[in-house]
Amino acid sequence: MHTGKSYKLPEFLLWTRRSIYVLVVLSVVPVVLYQVVGWKWLAIPWGVVFLLGATVALSAGFKNSQCYVRMQEAQQVWTSIVSSSRAWSAMSRDYLADPRRAERLVYRHLAWLAALRHQMRQAKPWENQNKAYNVEYRKHYHVPEREQTLESELQRYLPRQEAALVLASDNHAVQVLNLQGQDLRELQAQGSITPAQFSELHKMVRELIDLQGRSERIKNFPIPRQHAFINSLFVKIMVFLLPFGMIGEFERLNEVVAGSWAQGNMVWLGIPLSLLISWMYTSLDQVGESTENPFEGGANDVPISQLCETIERESREALGETRVPGASRLASDIAV
Repeated sequence: MHTGKSYKLPEFLLWTRRSIYVLVVLSVVPVVLYQVVGWKWLAIPWGVVFLLGATVALSAGFKNSQCYVRMQEAQQVWTSIVSSSRAWSAMSRDYLADPRRAERLVYRHLAWLAALRHQMRQAKPWENQNKAYNVEYRKHYHVPEREQTLESELQRYLPRQEAALVLASDNHAVQVLNLQGQDLRELQAQGSITPAQFSELHKMVRELIDLQGRSERIKNFPIPRQHAFINSLFVKIMVFLLPFGMIGEFERLNEVVAGSWAQGNMVWLGIPLSLLISWMYTSLDQVGESTENPFEGGANDVPISQLCETIERESREALGETRVPGASRLASDIAV
């Protein structure tokens, strides 16, 4: 997630420059054909463009609001995961007299976090991180889950036998929680925890399962494709027709503007204004696109890597450990 104060305009222009190249051509060609070649029939009524622009604005507003709702929900889910993780570490430490057993529960929870964030980073067909402008922007930050394997992460937290069992399962994170539940039953059977403590810990496992399901729903179910398609289609139609509508409006200015240098040449002003308005619409669409998948590894994602690092640091400190990972081991935020 971008953690600076804001994006800088040059940075944003660089990110959207491929669209600008296309828009320059779309803005220049109609004016040249009208003014130089003499194709006066190219001008279309401004009312047509106005109605289309209103439709695109409504469509873009709906899409962007839905994208923001998904982002907010993802943030809420992972904020709850952070709170539940803190509670799990505290209960594991306080309920178990044997520090080694408490450490096993806490480290297995860290393994669950590692498995879950790796699942959240898996590429989906509808995600946008393979688009050229997003690939180019990744030079400003890194995504730890694309640089580290889940196997190497699990080896830090689980015994070899458990790690192999998790890697062999279809849903790695769920398998870790299954192992957690089995261990809790053994602890109760051995008398290491009371039935009331078992109930509290098992309730926490159920809560983690629910939070994982909510996170998976956001990851595995995109914004309905029909809405994403129709909005992008409307924007493309809008930016294509906009220069033709501008021609007629600026042609009227030739009748009221004085000066030999201006009369007959006002149509050329349609180029920069068409470019500016078209860029606003395409940029709005691109911003919404970059927000709709909050776990894909983009600069505007929910910072799950950093959150997991924070949880690990706090959990290990709760166990009394003094050597904990530094703040840069998993950090994937972009601060510019």
